[in-house]
Amino acid sequence: MKHNKNERASTLRRRGESARVLNEELFFDLVYAFSVTQLSHYLLDHLTLLGALQTLVMWFAVWLGWQYTAWATNWFNPGTLRIRGVLFGIMLLALAMASALPGAFAERGLVFALCFAGIQVGRTLCMLIAVGRNHALAPNFRRLLAWNCVAAVFWIAGGFAEGQTRLALWFGGVLCEYIAPMIGLRFPGLGRSSTADWTIDGGHLAERCQLFVIVALGESVLATGIAFGHHAEWHSMDLFALLVSFAGSLAMWWMYFDTSAKEATHVIEHSSDPGGVGAKFHYTHVILVAGIIVSAVADELVIGEGSHHAEWKYLGALLGGPALYLFGNALFKRVVRGFLPQSHLYGLALLAVLAIFAPHLSMLVVGTLTTVVMIAVAALEAVVRRRAWAAESHPQH
Repeated sequence: MKHNKNERASTLRRRGESARVLNEELFFDLVYAFSVTQLSHYLLDHLTLLGALQTLVMWFAVWLGWQYTAWATNWFNPGTLRIRGVLFGIMLLALAMASALPGAFAERGLVFALCFAGIQVGRTLCMLIAVGRNHALAPNFRRLLAWNCVAAVFWIAGGFAEGQTRLALWFGGVLCEYIAPMIGLRFPGLGRSSTADWTIDGGHLAERCQLFVIVALGESVLATGIAFGHHAEWHSMDLFALLVSFAGSLAMWWMYFDTSAKEATHVIEHSSDPGGVGAKFHYTHVILVAGIIVSAVADELVIGEGSHHAEWKYLGALLGGPALYLFGNALFKRVVRGFLPQSHLYGLALLAVLAIFAPHLSMLVVGTLTTVVMIAVAALEAVVRRRAWAAESHPQH
């Protein structure tokens, strides 16, 4: 009995100590780099409203699998043999799920659903076994497991269904897992959790989110390089398209890491309710990273078909990617700072104006203008934040 108690204690991270991101977690993220690539390619091949909805539900599944695992490695030490085994087991299922993604709404729907359900239910069950029935976190994991099982029913049923029925059932599964934390995982017979019960290390969770943003931005850079490399000859227009796409990726990095990443870590570390703030981090990052994925599709369009007329089906990616990123980033910074940054609202307004004229322009011109907007937003916010920091450092007497 004493041996089991000591083993459980070793698998749990010590609260109050700074939990750094381990190599096991960085290795785990590699499979999600592949998942992001698969998602952007699927959207590129299905530039319709239905294709966008299908990509959205699959993105939610990818994010949920990563998000819940990030929370698990916040509580549990992935450096221990038992947790490392769980982490790599999830990684294998996530790899199979990502491989099935292009056929998720065709012949591989059941494979995709079974892999996702296996990740969610299996992880929570392992966490529950690891802490034991008497640990303070055990009731929380029991409620989470119940919701995972309910969602799994929707996912597996969707795997057996076809067409729009599959899409509807999978959206039901997504809602189960997204709404459950909002209501404290309340479940009949199991009670309700409070965010105060979600004792997390804020710095670790913030760093995990930042690393996923890097993974997604890596896909944007990768898409740019591959699309540029496909040109048999590099003309001045191709080089300009490369510059536009790279500048757009740089602006997204600048907007997130230069003005908010360090603040985010500080806020969640010093919050009286780090679990509640951590949940908001994940709700906002799912939008923010979706914007990066869609922007990667836009980069491929700008470099590959920049001279073509900007048809409506292309504008969804060309304008939607930057708009999603600005919106998600604005919500994230509202969590961090308590207010929406005006620079992002200006950027969204400019994109709305651009949408009026975009159908009359080429894809390269639209891509150039959206990049100019993103750079302007990043620059404006950088100036405003630096003035604010200077005022705080040298207050007027």
